[in-house]
Amino acid sequence: MRTVCVYCGSSDEIPPSYMDAATKMGQTLAQHQCRLVFGGGGTGLMGALADAVLDQNGYVIGVIPEFFNTAALVHSGLSELQVVETMHVRKARMADLADGFIALPGGFGTVEELFEILTWSQIGLHRKPVGMLNVDGYYDPLLAFIEHAYEEGFLYTEHRRLLLSESTPQLLFDSMQAYQTPANLSRWVDRTTT
Repeated sequence: MRTVCVYCGSSDEIPPSYMDAATKMGQTLAQHQCRLVFGGGGTGLMGALADAVLDQNGYVIGVIPEFFNTAALVHSGLSELQVVETMHVRKARMADLADGFIALPGGFGTVEELFEILTWSQIGLHRKPVGMLNVDGYYDPLLAFIEHAYEEGFLYTEHRRLLLSESTPQLLFDSMQAYQTPANLSRWVDRTTT
């Protein structure tokens, strides 16, 4: 992985452990000479993540829609800022630039982006690793939902393996580097049982 897209929250009203995790994730990416692609914000986890990569002389690409490109929201010190017209263009651009995807803690937007990129993997639009940094068990309820969906028959076994989850940035990075696309991903389309 040379470029990693990270989805994360922009709220400043969060526990310090999440900010620390964003900083460590940024440091880990920079130490592995990975470029960061993210939503271009300067607040919350977004800002902490980008600052950590930049502090290690890493390269950071922000992709932001025009309506968020304001002094209050945009990060002012990025290596590269791409301003696009819509959220849909933003997400597609970030996906095109990235070799892998990580979700840090976040809200609606973060979870929506995570599930969209997982769905794209499920239907064969990409074969890139997707991971979540499960800081302090933040994503435990989401992982429980995924397990519930599997138990109720809405996910195949191989779909569960599309999402990697680790509690530290280095473990997550290592898991993503070792990722192999599960076999038989398309069997839900042709309804084969193997």
